[in-house]
Amino acid sequence: MQVDDLPRIDPSVAHAARVYDYLLGGATNFAADREAAERQAAAFGGLEHARKAVQGNRFFLGQAVRYLAAEAGIRQFLDLGTGLPNEGNVHVVAQQAAPDSRVVYVDHDPVVLAHAHELLRSTPDGATAFILGDVADLDDIIKQAAETLDLSQPIAVMLVALLHLVPDEVDPHGIVSGLLAAVTSGSYLVVSHMASDIEPDRMAALARAVPPSAGYRLVMRSQIEVTRFFDGLELVEPGVVPIDRWRPEAWPTSDLGSAPAHHYGGIARKP
Repeated sequence: MQVDDLPRIDPSVAHAARVYDYLLGGATNFAADREAAERQAAAFGGLEHARKAVQGNRFFLGQAVRYLAAEAGIRQFLDLGTGLPNEGNVHVVAQQAAPDSRVVYVDHDPVVLAHAHELLRSTPDGATAFILGDVADLDDIIKQAAETLDLSQPIAVMLVALLHLVPDEVDPHGIVSGLLAAVTSGSYLVVSHMASDIEPDRMAALARAVPPSAGYRLVMRSQIEVTRFFDGLELVEPGVVPIDRWRPEAWPTSDLGSAPAHHYGGIARKP
């Protein structure tokens, strides 16, 4: 991609990746992102509560990658909707368990591209790459990912805290189906998704709190709707559950508190 082709950064428009970065305690965000985050947090029960929610989702990401690399034997990861670099990125967790892991990151925020060098610090035996692209552009993403990943070997497709940013009219289930069609048997799908049926009034208020000028919307979905993303796959126990109930013995309650998790999470294998 030529420099002239890069999308322009508009700091006056809040972006989901930068809002998430702010809630995780990062510094790569603008005033519009912070204002959006605080407006949403107010509807969700306060800034501390919102920060614990995104930290919990980040913890689930780490759990999923550790399971795939250390237990399922996966050595390739396609992480869509990567967000800004933060502690515990996919390649860091995967390469701690398996130094030869290969990871491709995908995000459409040019600010993420500006910091992508932090995602490219691979072990000598592994590899990392970054693609600036939208999840809906499947053909282009798969083509570029194949420069780093071997599509004939199993790949973990990571859609963590992404699909609730994809409205129904963009066909999120079709996107997932297209991604799974591109990977071989033995590959895995990982999804976490904001829930519409856990504290539904609070979650509806959170969705309404996204500023009209923001560059994203939040689409909450029920457990049944999230489970549909795994149709035709073999779910790993305990299935699609609130993320604090996916291997709950590891959940850091002392750090994240006892409030309910507001994301569903699941991992499944392509037969």
